Amino acid sequence: MRFTPLPKRPLLFSTKIPLLIIEPFCVQIPLVYISSNASSAIWDPFGASSFSIPSHSTLARLLKKRPSLTQIKQIHAQVITQGLAQNTSLLGPLIHAYNGCRNLSFARIAFDQYPSPPPTMIWNLMIQAYSKTPYSQESLYIFRRMLVYSRPTLADKYTFTFVLTACSCHPTFIGYGENVHGMVVKDGYESDVFVGNSLVNMYSIFSRMVDAKRVFDEMLHRDVITWTSVVKGYAMRGELVKARELFDMMPEHNDVSWAVMVAGYVRHMLYNDALQCFNDMLCHDEVKPNEAVLVSILSACAHLGALDQGKWIHVYIDKNKIPLSSNISTVLIDMYAKCGRIDLARRVFDGLHKRDLFTWTSLISGLSMHGLGAECLRTFLEMLAEGFKPDDITLLGVLNGCSHSGLVEEGLSIFHDMVPLWGIVPKLEHYGCLIDLLGRAGRLESAFETIKSMPMEPDVVAWRALLSACRLHGNVDLGERTINHIVELGLGSHGGGYALLSNLYASMGQWESVTKVRKAMSQRGSEECPGCSWIEIDGVVHQFLAADKFHPRISEINKKLNAVLRRIGIEGGYIPSTKQVLFDLNEEDKEQAVSWHSEKLAVAFGLLSTQEGTIRITKNLRICEDCHSAMKAISLVFNREIVVRDRSRFHTFRCGNCSCTDYW
Repeated sequence: MRFTPLPKRPLLFSTKIPLLIIEPFCVQIPLVYISSNASSAIWDPFGASSFSIPSHSTLARLLKKRPSLTQIKQIHAQVITQGLAQNTSLLGPLIHAYNGCRNLSFARIAFDQYPSPPPTMIWNLMIQAYSKTPYSQESLYIFRRMLVYSRPTLADKYTFTFVLTACSCHPTFIGYGENVHGMVVKDGYESDVFVGNSLVNMYSIFSRMVDAKRVFDEMLHRDVITWTSVVKGYAMRGELVKARELFDMMPEHNDVSWAVMVAGYVRHMLYNDALQCFNDMLCHDEVKPNEAVLVSILSACAHLGALDQGKWIHVYIDKNKIPLSSNISTVLIDMYAKCGRIDLARRVFDGLHKRDLFTWTSLISGLSMHGLGAECLRTFLEMLAEGFKPDDITLLGVLNGCSHSGLVEEGLSIFHDMVPLWGIVPKLEHYGCLIDLLGRAGRLESAFETIKSMPMEPDVVAWRALLSACRLHGNVDLGERTINHIVELGLGSHGGGYALLSNLYASMGQWESVTKVRKAMSQRGSEECPGCSWIEIDGVVHQFLAADKFHPRISEINKKLNAVLRRIGIEGGYIPSTKQVLFDLNEEDKEQAVSWHSEKLAVAFGLLSTQEGTIRITKNLRICEDCHSAMKAISLVFNREIVVRDRSRFHTFRCGNCSCTDYW
C-alpha cells in the first residue's frame, strides 16, 4: 500500500542517549526504596545506610508503585548500569511509568532501546501517548516504523484507534488518515465500534461529512460517542437542522452530546435556539449540564443581553454546588457585563478565591464596554501590581476603555509600552483601537498617518474607524480619501464603509453624492446589515427590526411608540435629528423614517410590558444620534432607567443623561 507522504519531520528526539541525558542517571546516591505498606519514599541521600544493588524483580516491583519522575529516572539508571536495557520485562513498565508522568522524551529513549520488534502493547503505548499532544505526528512515524518491523502487521483495533486520533489533530494528516482507513477495512476492523468512532470523528473534524456519514451508516454497532461525533460534524459546519435531526434520533444523550448541540447553536449565533436547547436539556433529569454547556449557554445569554436567564443559570450553578472554574467565572463576569450589570460582574470577580488572567481580562473588557475608562485603567494597574502579565486581549480591552472615555494620552502611553514593557507586538486590532482613539478625539490627521505607517496592511475595520470619525466630525475631504483607499485595497465589498460615507454626505446635505454612493453600493453588491434590537421580558427574548411588521403585538407597539414620541417632544424637549436620513425627503418624512428604528420599537415594547424597573436593550449596530436623544428624553419623562448595548459599548440613560456623556 502506498502512503501519503508525511510532512518533513522535525528533530524532536534522539535515538541515542546523549551525555546530557545520562547525567541525571548518576548512581552516586542510593536508589529510592518504596515501602509496600507506606506511600512515602525512604532513602539515604548520602549513602550512609547499608545498600545493596536492587534485583531485577525489585526494580519491576518498584515500577508498579507509581513512583515519581525522579524515582523513575533512578530506576532507569539502575536498568542501564546493570546491563538490563534489553530486558523487555523492565522496559515495558518503564515506558508506561514515564508516560504516566507525561515525560515522553524519556519514554521515547526507553522505547528506542527496546529489542525489535516490540510487542503490540508497547507500540500502542507510544502511539497513544503522542496522539493528543502537539507532537501528534510522532504517532504516525512510530506507526510507520511498526509496519516496517512487523510482517504481518502487529496493529490491532487499539493501534488504529490511536493512529486515527493522531490523524485528527491537523488538516495535513487527512490523507494519511484515509490510508489508515484503507488498512482498517483490509484488516477487518471496520466493524469495531472504537475504530468506527475514530473514523467518524476524524472525518467530522475536517468537515468531510459525506465520508463521516457513510462510515456512520455502515457501522453495525453505535454508541453515544458515535452519534455525538456525527452531530458535532454537522453542527461545526453550520448545518444545525441536520445536526438537530440526528440529535433527536439518538437513542440516548449524555452531557457531551448536549454540550455539542448547545455550542453549535452559539457558534453560529443562533442564541435563542441555544436557550431552547438548554431548557430541553433541563427537562431530562438524568443528564446534568457540564461545564462546557454552562459556558456556552452563558455566552448565549451575554450575546442576547438575557439577564434574567443568565441570573437563573448563576443561581443553578450555586444551588448545585458546581465549582466556579476559571472558564465559568470568566463567562459569568462577561455575561453580567454584557447584560448591563457591571456591578454584578464586579461582585462575581470580587468573590473569587483565585483570579487568573482570564478573569482579570473579562472584568477589564466589561468596564471598557461600559465606558468606565478610568476604572478600567485602575483595574489594569491592580492586575499588574498582583504580578499578572497582560496578553494582547487584555491590552485590547484597556485601549478600548481609553477610546470610549476620551483618555487619549493614557491610551497612547499603553500602546507605545506594549513592546518594551510586555513584549507584545501590536496587532491589527490594537492599531484599530489606536485609530479609533485618535479619531473620536478629533485628531483625524494623526489617525490617518497611523494607518499609513502601520507595519501590516490595514484592514477594512481600521479604515472604517477613520471613516466613522470623519462622519462624527464632518470631515468630508478626508472621508472621501478614506473611501478611495478602501476601494483601492479591494475592500469595497464591505458595505459598511460606503454606508458611513453615505451617512457623511447625508449629514452635509450633499444628496447627489449620496445617490452616487448608493448606486456604487448596488453595483458592487454591497449590502448593509439591517438594524436589529433585542429585549428580554419575563425571560422571553423579543427581536425587532427597523419598521418591524412581524411582532405579534406590533400594532400596540406602534401606537405606544407614537404616544411616547409625542410626550417626550412636549415634556422632554426631544427634537428628531434627521441629518443622517439617507434620502432627500421632506422634513416630515425624515422624522417618520427615524421614528421606526429597532431600538425605539424595543423601548416602546418595554414601556408597554413593564411598569417599573430597568429596560435593557441589545442593538447589533451603533445607536444613532436621534435614538440616543430619544432615549435620554424617555428616561427623563418616564422616570425609567434604560440600558442600551450597541455594537461597541453600553449606554445607560438616567434622568435625561447618558453614561457616555455624549462621547461615543
